[in-house]
Amino acid sequence: MKSTISNLFNETKILLRSIPSFVVAAYIVAIISMNLLANKLVPLPMEYLVIDCGIFVSWAVFLTMDVVTRHFGPRAATILSVVALITNVFVALLFYGCGHLPGIWGESYVEGSETIINTALDNTLSGNWFIVFGSSVAFLSSAVINNFLNFFIGKGVETKKKNFGTYAIRSYVSTYVGQFADNLVFALIVSHTLFGLSLVQCVICAATGAAAELLFEVVFSPIGYAITSNWEKDGVGAEYFRFIQESKKTTKQAFKKVS
Repeated sequence: MKSTISNLFNETKILLRSIPSFVVAAYIVAIISMNLLANKLVPLPMEYLVIDCGIFVSWAVFLTMDVVTRHFGPRAATILSVVALITNVFVALLFYGCGHLPGIWGESYVEGSETIINTALDNTLSGNWFIVFGSSVAFLSSAVINNFLNFFIGKGVETKKKNFGTYAIRSYVSTYVGQFADNLVFALIVSHTLFGLSLVQCVICAATGAAAELLFEVVFSPIGYAITSNWEKDGVGAEYFRFIQESKKTTKQAFKKVS
């Protein structure tokens, strides 16, 4: 058990060194922003359609997972997701603490409404824990679905060649399924409880939200493909791949000794 935890810790350290730092930073920022923006609903001109502002960021999260999965594998993408979620929890705790500190927000200086506005701003941040909980459960579930579905589709369509077409197939399918799962779980935990959405609205919003997020993926997928192509060309992640190979050899040797 201790050895397994130690290996996972070492793998995580090497992985975070291997993935370009800008990608890791942008990924974590996108997840934090997604959770904050989920506090605001955007009404649409149809009874059963409603989205939250997190939709304008969540596509970047899934695009990053698709890129990392294609180059490093689904395990690596899932580890990165867990690291990002842990970071997001610490940020949420910081917001929670700051939201309960005495003080006045700059935007609350409206004559006659200072207390109401200041309380609303405090509650938006300090009350964000419920959004974070729902989003964390939803995202972790969808991340596993997206990463491994992307991987297995890739194994099926990229047996002979790798090009933008095969990248698009694995990314579009996994993104829609993963986004639908993310939206549905989040809607059932948060939107149904907090905003009063019906179960029908939750399902419809999950499907339409996933479709909207898929459009973002389609638009920006050429960038994702270009990134993975450059990573392959430049040998990005060589240290991580060596670690994985050595771990596999060690596991095989240990298995032979036991058997």
